[in-house]
Amino acid sequence: MTGYGFALHTTTARLGLALSQGDSCGRSHRSQTWLLGRSLSSELHGSMQGFMPPQTWSDLVFLAVAKGPGSFTGTRIGLVTARTLAQQLDLPLFAISSLEAIAQQQRQQDATIPPDYDLAVQLMASRGQLFTAIYKPATEGRGLTTLVTDTARSFEDWTRLLDQWRSPYYLIKAQEDDLAASVTSLLDLAWQDYQAGRRPSWSQALPFYGQHPVP
Repeated sequence: MTGYGFALHTTTARLGLALSQGDSCGRSHRSQTWLLGRSLSSELHGSMQGFMPPQTWSDLVFLAVAKGPGSFTGTRIGLVTARTLAQQLDLPLFAISSLEAIAQQQRQQDATIPPDYDLAVQLMASRGQLFTAIYKPATEGRGLTTLVTDTARSFEDWTRLLDQWRSPYYLIKAQEDDLAASVTSLLDLAWQDYQAGRRPSWSQALPFYGQHPVP
C-alpha cells in the first residue's frame, strides 16, 4: 500500500496543511487551513500534531513545503520545520514554489483555461514590485514546466515581458489570502515528482525570498 505525502504551506499569515495517499485522485485526501498570523511559530507544531491523526509520522513517504515567495518569516519557519522533519524521519523533501502551486490550483479548478495556454502568475510583493513566474502545462501527465522562474520585478517590466510573450497565456493574479488553500495542489505536484522517481534530500530544500527583508 502506498504511504502518505504531507505538505505544509506557511508563506502567509494562514497556515495550510494537506495529507494524501497518492495524488489528488488518491484514496485518502484531506487538508485544512488556519489563520495564525504572528502565532504561526508558536502554534505550527501543535496544529500539525492535531491534524495528523489517524495517520502517524511513520506513515509518510515524503514531505512537501512551499518555498516562497511570500512572507519572509513564514517561509523561513516552514522551511526550517520541513527540513528538520525530513532529516529526522529520513524522508525526501520537495520544496515547491508558491506561484507554481497557485498555477496548478487554477489549472485544476478552472475548466475555461485552454489546455495549451501558458500560465503567467503574479503576486503582489513589497516596494511596488510583483513576484512573477510563467509555467507550461506538461505534455504528459498533469505537472508544470517552468518557463520563467520566480522573479521579483516591477509592474512595468512584467507588463513588457507579457507584451512580448509569443505564446498564448492565461494571467493568474494570485492573492496572498489564497496561497494557503493551494497546499493541496502543492501536494499534488510533489506526488507527481515522487511517482516520477525523484527523491530530493532535505538539504536541497532552499527558500525563495525574492526580496531582502530590509530595504
